[in-house]
Formats: sequence, C-alpha cells, structure tokens
Amino acid sequence: MSDLQRQRPASAEEQPVEDADDYVPYVSVRQRKMAQRERIAQRYNHRMPAANQEAAPKRSSGAEDNVDDAERTAAITAGPKSNVKLVDQAVELRQRHKTEEDKLLEEEQKILEAHKQKKQLASAAELAQGIEYTEAMQTSWRPPAHIRALSEEQHQQVRETFHILTEGEDVPPPIKTFKEMRVPRPVLEYLKAKGIKKPTPIQVQGLPTAFAGRDMIGIAFTGSGKTLSFSLPLIMLALEAETKLPLIQGEGPIGVILCPSRELARQTYESINSICEALERGGHPPLRTLLCIGGISMNEQYHTLSRGVHMVVATPGRLQDMLEKRKLNFDLCRYLCMDEADRMVDMGFEEDVRNIMSFFKHQRQTVLYSATMPKKIQDFARSALVKPVIVNVGRAGAANLDVIQEVEYVKQEAKVVYLLECLQKTPPPVLVFAENKNDVDDIHEYLLLKGVEAVAIHGGKTQEEREYAIRSFKEYKKDVLVASDVASKGLDFSDIQHVINYDMPKEIEDYGKHSEWMHTMLHRIGRTGRSGKTGIATTFINMDCSEQILLDLKHLLREAKQRIPPVLLALHDPMEHVGTAVPGGCTFCGGLGHRITECPKLEAHRRTQMAGRTGGGEGRRGGEL
Repeated sequence: MSDLQRQRPASAEEQPVEDADDYVPYVSVRQRKMAQRERIAQRYNHRMPAANQEAAPKRSSGAEDNVDDAERTAAITAGPKSNVKLVDQAVELRQRHKTEEDKLLEEEQKILEAHKQKKQLASAAELAQGIEYTEAMQTSWRPPAHIRALSEEQHQQVRETFHILTEGEDVPPPIKTFKEMRVPRPVLEYLKAKGIKKPTPIQVQGLPTAFAGRDMIGIAFTGSGKTLSFSLPLIMLALEAETKLPLIQGEGPIGVILCPSRELARQTYESINSICEALERGGHPPLRTLLCIGGISMNEQYHTLSRGVHMVVATPGRLQDMLEKRKLNFDLCRYLCMDEADRMVDMGFEEDVRNIMSFFKHQRQTVLYSATMPKKIQDFARSALVKPVIVNVGRAGAANLDVIQEVEYVKQEAKVVYLLECLQKTPPPVLVFAENKNDVDDIHEYLLLKGVEAVAIHGGKTQEEREYAIRSFKEYKKDVLVASDVASKGLDFSDIQHVINYDMPKEIEDYGKHSEWMHTMLHRIGRTGRSGKTGIATTFINMDCSEQILLDLKHLLREAKQRIPPVLLALHDPMEHVGTAVPGGCTFCGGLGHRITECPKLEAHRRTQMAGRTGGGEGRRGGEL
C-alpha cells in the first residue's frame, strides 16, 4: 500500500494523553450543588435513628442525570424534622416546656367541653325547621336625644362610676334616672312613694337594655333591684300592646316570667300588680296579670283568663300544664324572663324550660336574671340568646360585702340549743335556714316551746300555710322564720338583720338536689344586707360537714374579706398549691374551693346520666317548690 494512502485515524481512546496525572474531568454546576447537598444531608443523617436512615432516599448511580433538580432536592433528607412543618415543630417545643398548671388547665377544659350542653334552648319547631335568628328584637323605645349624643367613652365612664361590666355588641347606653328612661309618670310617682328615687346599678344598664328589645343576661347581688329590671320592661310591652289593640278572650300573654318557687312567683306577681294599679289610676288602660303556680285553683282566676291575659308569672310545672291543656297560648308572646336563671336552666329545670319553649311561634326577647351565673350556665344561655348583652354588677357569684359572716363550730347535738344564743345577736326579724323538712319542723317546734314567735316554711306545707308564714313574717307579726332553701331564692325581706345557716349539705348528692351549694349559700346570705344595709350571717359547721363544702366556705369567706376561723384554716387546701390561673375556682359549678377535676356536682351529674334519668320529673317537682 502506498505511503500516500490515507491512514485510518486513531480513535479517541487510542490518542495519547498528555500529563494524565494532572487531568481533572469537567463537573457541571448542577452536579456540584447536588454533591454539596448530599454532604450536608449526611452530616444530619448520622444523628437519625437507624430505621430513619434506612428509609431515607438514596441516590441511584446511573439515573441522577435524568432526575429533575426539584425532584432531586425533595428526595434528599436534610434532617430528622425535614418533613414536619415549622408550626408543628413550634407547638411540639412548647409542649415539652408546658408547666403543670398548663396541663391542669387543658385537662379541665377537656372535662368542661365533654359536659357542655349540646341542645339549644329553643322551640322544637324552630329546631326542626332550622330557623336561626340573627338580629335582636326591635321595639319602639329610644333613649333621649341627649343620651344618644354622648360618646361611647362617656357611656363607659357612667358604667365605671356604677361598677357595671358589660359584654356584647352595640350595648345600649346606661341611663341614670327613670325619667330619662321615658318611664310613665304614674310609675315614677309609684316608685317615689316606695322610696325608690333613682335606679340601682343593675337598673341603670339593665332597664335600657331590656327596653331596647335586646336579649340579656343580668348578674347582680341579691337585693339590688333585679325584679324591677325585668318586670318593668314587660309592663311597658303589655301597655303598648293594649293601647294599640285591646286583648280579648283567648288572647295573650304578651310576656312570661318564670320563677323557681311559688313564693318568688307570688312576690313578683304582687309587685307587677302594684305597678299596673298605679298605671290604671293614672288613666292608662287596665293590664291583667295571671299567677300560674301550684297549690292554687285556676278557677279563681277564670275572670282574668276570660278577658285576655297580658302577663303571666309562673312556675315551670304549672305553666307547662296550662299550655298542654290549651288554657294559654304563646301566639302573641314576645317576652320571656327567667328569674334566678342559674336554677331555671340547670339540671332539674332544663327539660321543663325546653318544653315551654316549644310553644313559642316566633322570635321573642329572652332575659335571664340571677345573683349567680356559673360559666357552664352562661355558655348554655348564650346558645339561646340572639346577640346577648351581659350586664354584670359585681363579680357573678361573689358574696355581698355588706354582710358580716361569722362561722361557728358547733357540735351536732348542741346546735339547736346554741341557736337560741345566736338569736340574741340582733333584734328581729331573723331567718333560720335548715337543709331538710324534718329539721325545719324540729327547730320550729323547739323555738315555740321556748316562747319564740316563729313560723316555718318548706315544700311539704300547704300553700295556705306557706302564704300565712310569709305574710305574718313580712308584717312583723312573727320574729323568726325557719325555712328550707325554698325561701333563699329571690324573696325580698328588706329589714332582715340576721341570717342563721343551721346546717349545710352532708352528702355529695345534695349538690344536684339544691343546685350548687355555693350558690345556695349566697342566696341564703343575700336575704340580709339588702339595698345597701348591713347584716350578719352566722353559719354552723362541724365534723359532719363535707371537707369539700368547708373548702368552698373557706374561699367564700376569703373573697368577701371575712375572718376565717382556725378550723377552716387548718384544712388542707389543694387550691393553694395550683396558683390562681382559674379565677372563680371550678368552671363547672362555680365553687371556689375546688377545681373541676374534684367537682362533686360533676360526679353527681355523671351518675345521673349513667342512670338514664332525664331530669324532667325532677324539674317539674322543683318548679313547684
């Protein structure tokens, strides 16, 4: 072959390589970044558990060039928390450093949520049709122009002056005089004759709120004028309806007031009648009020029913019976008030109230009033109200600071004898509270034998006997009234200087029987020191009392800035070791001396649920106390 013939060129592999030891192959930018990420990942992965390292994605030797940059980045595990969101990591970090108090609060909140009321306090027809009201009722009442012209800061200054706390949207302005509230002149003259010249704090805010048609929860000390706060708005509604178009037979009522006891219902009924008579004397049309309670014949009030009823004051059991028999209807009813609402919507009365609500045909204004309102009941009430306004004068459930509270350690066998000595502390009239009917009868008989002018009242007595006892005591014909807790809720004994608590609940079950014991005590004590006057409350304790009850009493005395006896100071108090993160103590019943985790009433509630009892029958009996 000729030298001139062309030779086949050598392949790339056969070509000589100069300085092979110094040769560095080219690596793309992407590959270098990938290698750097892998080195970082390896530094974190050596801290991971073996199981996690095995689960971590690994590089495949031949396919790395075909993997997208984003997929490659996602495939690399950068650390043990790389797949956990930063927010979740922060929550976990806080959990590690959570204090014992925080854990206790979380546990209590879970318990409270588990027992939170599920059903709403509403008409059955409304619930079935899915009707939900979003706007408050409208009325024709308006505050005077000069009141409306004031700024919200000026309204708040008035509230602070009267120690009024409010919650809610568009709270109506407080008004400091009845005249500026546009109350009719005959009512002003009636109030002046009764010595009521200016509204009390609960009336300063409560009356304008109710006049404006707003749903409301009113919380105030006993003896603070709550009755006028909820009865006067109903009277004004009834007067307006009668003026526009007089009621005839079969029509009415315009509004209803529910009370937990016969005595309280009669007292409210008489108060409303007095105002209506004053209006009639002043030239206004007559307004008819029906008293609907057990123990009295409704035939006696047939003349009222035959002409149409403007207002009804009732206990739950009898009102429910009247509605079921079609003696009354709620076709025109647009106002519902529950006096002592903490008891009305609590365990024993809940079903009765729900049954009564089922007779409403349309929206109504709902007003709840009480001296005590545990958080559980407030949450339940909020579910029934439309844009509610909460008016709180003084902390809900706090004891009246105008009452001197004395706690005496008295042996069980010496209590009735020592009672005579306690009666000497103040002049009459004096109230003595006992826990059960037998004790009431025994104390009454003993006092009569000792020459004390005394009367007694409890749920086992006839209506005539009960009315005689209340009337003779109010008229100062008797010096001592011995009563069960039927007389502790709302009854107005304005001149009582001394209340004696002869005993306290001995069993946990009594929590369910008498609502919260703490609230029973507050209502008992509230019979004295009313309307700005001072009074004395003496409570007998001994070793028969539950330790939990005594702890509640200890905290009640401490909150009211009263002297705590040594026997209570010596008690082991778990609340002193858990801080003050939950003001007011138990979030279920409102007791001050325990948390919800040790609540006796919660335990009773659980037992009731397990036994399958609904509480409807109990509520009916309770409503007829």
